[in-house]
Amino acid sequence: MAAVSMRLPVVRKVVGPSVPRGGEKHLVVPGDTITTDTGYMRGHGTYVEEEKLIASVAGAVERVNKLVCVKALKTRYNGEVGDIVVGRITEVQQKRWKVETNSRLDSVLLLSSMNLPGGELRRRSAEDELAMRDYLQEGDLISAEVQSVFSDGALSLHTRSLKYGKLGQGVLVQVSPSLVKRQKTHFHDLPCGASVILGNNGFIWIYPTPEQKDEEAGGFTTNLEPVPLSDREVISRLRNCIVALVTQKLMLFDTSILYCYEASLPHQIKDILKPEVMEEIVLETRKRLLDLEG
Repeated sequence: MAAVSMRLPVVRKVVGPSVPRGGEKHLVVPGDTITTDTGYMRGHGTYVEEEKLIASVAGAVERVNKLVCVKALKTRYNGEVGDIVVGRITEVQQKRWKVETNSRLDSVLLLSSMNLPGGELRRRSAEDELAMRDYLQEGDLISAEVQSVFSDGALSLHTRSLKYGKLGQGVLVQVSPSLVKRQKTHFHDLPCGASVILGNNGFIWIYPTPEQKDEEAGGFTTNLEPVPLSDREVISRLRNCIVALVTQKLMLFDTSILYCYEASLPHQIKDILKPEVMEEIVLETRKRLLDLEG
């Protein structure tokens, strides 16, 4: 009878994940050990226990030299200088507006940080301060750029370029800021007949593509003409496509939105929100994006 070799069970040594080298990221959940090396400094989203660096939030590990932090996957918007944001005016104050931008604190738009109607460049007077509510009032939507970040994390905005300013007729979609891909430009005129502003703060504005750009308005003239039914249908379809991409956790940028729009054309607009249709069109979008990268 042949001898049978048997191996007794042994306790396996648990090896904690180390900080990735070479820039690649890995995901952690609260309680995961990031590294046992005591030479690292703890950053946001981490804490030290028994000489181990442990994650306190779910997210991606980021390492800058000896500093290790965890960037949360789902969080309030943390602004950076140069970001494009879409916000809503919440309060008119002395020489400034308060703007809701999906961050922890309201952002600030100073009267001196905006173009006056007509694009005038001059010092702001007391008359301008009295007329602030004529330019922007509570409830108005604006597009702006982050000019600076205050010490408490609040953002200072500016609308000094004519491409920024008051938003007219359109649809606002709120998504997680982590799903908006950073690009060179966040203003896109899509070939389907509508335009989108992909705010880094997770506010996305969909509106009919203007026939001609009014460069003299300074971003304050609002077109209140009735929007044709065909444009409203395109905007509604784009809105449902963005909701589908967000539900399936696909990054939002001009190409992914356009591919999803084209994949949704065989379906009725209201059917896009059905789970099975949503999964189908996003799967097709994902395939086309992979083919594009390949």
